[in-house]
Amino acid sequence: MCDFGGVIRRTPRLVVRPTSATEIATTIRDAADLVARGCGHSTRGESLTDGITLDMRGMATVHQVSNDHITVDAGATWRRVLDATLPHGLMPPVLTDYLDLTVGGTLSAAGIGGASHIHGTQAANVTELEIVTPQGEITTCSLTNRRDLFDTVRAGMGRHGVITTATVRLAPAPERVLSCRYRCATAAELIAEQGRIIADHVSGQVKSSGFELKAVMYNADRPPGTLSPTDVEEFAFADFADRMRPDVAKLVAVGEWEQPHPWGQVIVPTAKAAAFIDQTLAHTTPADIGLSGIILIKRFRPGWVPMLRAPSDAVLFGLLRTASPGCHTASQMSAANDELYERARAIGGVSYPPQPNSVVTLGDSLSAPPAQAR
Repeated sequence: MCDFGGVIRRTPRLVVRPTSATEIATTIRDAADLVARGCGHSTRGESLTDGITLDMRGMATVHQVSNDHITVDAGATWRRVLDATLPHGLMPPVLTDYLDLTVGGTLSAAGIGGASHIHGTQAANVTELEIVTPQGEITTCSLTNRRDLFDTVRAGMGRHGVITTATVRLAPAPERVLSCRYRCATAAELIAEQGRIIADHVSGQVKSSGFELKAVMYNADRPPGTLSPTDVEEFAFADFADRMRPDVAKLVAVGEWEQPHPWGQVIVPTAKAAAFIDQTLAHTTPADIGLSGIILIKRFRPGWVPMLRAPSDAVLFGLLRTASPGCHTASQMSAANDELYERARAIGGVSYPPQPNSVVTLGDSLSAPPAQAR
């Protein structure tokens, strides 16, 4: 078995497909080496184990949609969440770019999206979680109930409990969006403009033509007035939210989706981000990224999610590598990522998704299965 990263392979001795928190609790009490797995979109083997795999996809029920919250099982994808909320004119404040990731998986990683510069991570927009603790206890936690557990489960990568149900804040959904692209001369300009521009969704990429800023406005008639866009497109919101579907179909068609994806992502302080990115790009070639690889730059504010350990004003820098034929190998790309992580730590940054500082076992205090993958 492998994950989306395609670099690490593990063969579990048992796969359990639970349909309830009770079944998960029973499994945890009887096992000491298990991992919760959603869609397996992790890239460094976080969803893999030689022990027991909990396949969470059987727990995908939407329990309730109110005017400001949705309660949903952890194995549901964000696509399923949107299908439930859009008929009510609602949406989660922060969505993943790719909708086919599970709620429990991204909350366990924190979950960064285009609206995180306003609303923080997805984990910062959770109001309550039901979890199964390492001792097999089924419990709920929130900002006002078992706060310590709530703060260690969000962005805890499953080490402190398996998320079974989440209550997520909702916001009004737009009917349409205006997507504007801008060119920036440098990484510093791109990061600065991401902090200045008034938009509902902000992202940045490094392309062969230079630095590109995308700003998306909800229900707007004109672009933000601070810059002159190179192009402007209007979309129905549902199409914008699912914008990656046609791209994924193309990658599948040409075989790139099945290639290894040794992604390297770090979160660094904004004040040091431009120099860090410039230094990295100076030593990065197309062969380091792959034919369909993407370089992301996203300024955001994490919100109060202690386990993420990110600076309060941060930049996500991602080298979303694909080990395409004729490019560097997956092992070469992984080695480059290790260097990236070390350099980020040296300036006060962290890797993303969060990585444990040390290996923990199920019997340790506040420890649990090594991962609850996306």
